[in-house]
Amino acid sequence: MGELLVGTCSWTDRALLAGGWYPRGRRDAESRLRYYAERFPVVEVDSSYYALPSRRNAVLWAERTPPGFRFDVKAFSLLTGHPTRPTALPEDLRDRTSPLPGLLDRIWARFAHAVEPLRVADRLGAVLFQFPPWLAPGPRAEKTLTECAERTAGWPVSVEFRHPAWWRPGQADETRALLSRLGLVAVGVDMAQGLGTSLPPLAPVTTPELAVVRFHGRSPAWGTGSKEDRFRHDYSEAELTAWLPRLRAAAEQVDELHVLFNNCCADAAVRAAGTMRRLLAAEAGGGAAGPQGL
Repeated sequence: MGELLVGTCSWTDRALLAGGWYPRGRRDAESRLRYYAERFPVVEVDSSYYALPSRRNAVLWAERTPPGFRFDVKAFSLLTGHPTRPTALPEDLRDRTSPLPGLLDRIWARFAHAVEPLRVADRLGAVLFQFPPWLAPGPRAEKTLTECAERTAGWPVSVEFRHPAWWRPGQADETRALLSRLGLVAVGVDMAQGLGTSLPPLAPVTTPELAVVRFHGRSPAWGTGSKEDRFRHDYSEAELTAWLPRLRAAAEQVDELHVLFNNCCADAAVRAAGTMRRLLAAEAGGGAAGPQGL
């Protein structure tokens, strides 16, 4: 069975910082990351979706975390086809407001340059490509995924779809086969069910190295309202327990399984992640889980 690594989607979310989870004396940038890494073995960097990451920060992140710690880095919005404000681009590229020839090449190169220190230090879990809800299965999407795989050759890459058709019966097997052929890691999700945009609660496996499941909460406001409205949810122990068989089944097929909580309101994500680690450890008969996985 592979290693199960449980953590959260960000350790610097404003709501978490304001919620008092970090104790006094552990609230500067270095102390926060060290405190987090003492408690969880994996984290997602979500700030890299909104602006290109800094190579200097990647170096510092590697220095401030123990061997075996993993960063899953979210790809910059322009690389996944999301609308991107010119002010989110580096200053020397801000005069270009659309993907003109050469712009994407330069953005890809800068993103890769920034993330490389994590890979060199064996801290890079995966680069997460969260594609927009309008990317539906079909030839255009397959071309997009193929180009992504070609540009990221040699990287660990995970893919989350937001269009529900990807994992519906009749399409799910084709989705698995496509991602597997391209060497891309499928991302499963937990979210509110019964909405037109709901994805089913699956933990798909498409590579032997890694599987990823992201827990977004179960807010009926998914896709509408503010960020807090979309992700506000406190997971109950029963809701998390129901996921244990899926997670164990996925872990049996991969070297690592990353379980990440994105219900980022106050300390809800870190509490849910702590509960999930306890449940997984108890099921395995290992008691409390240490910081470096189960």
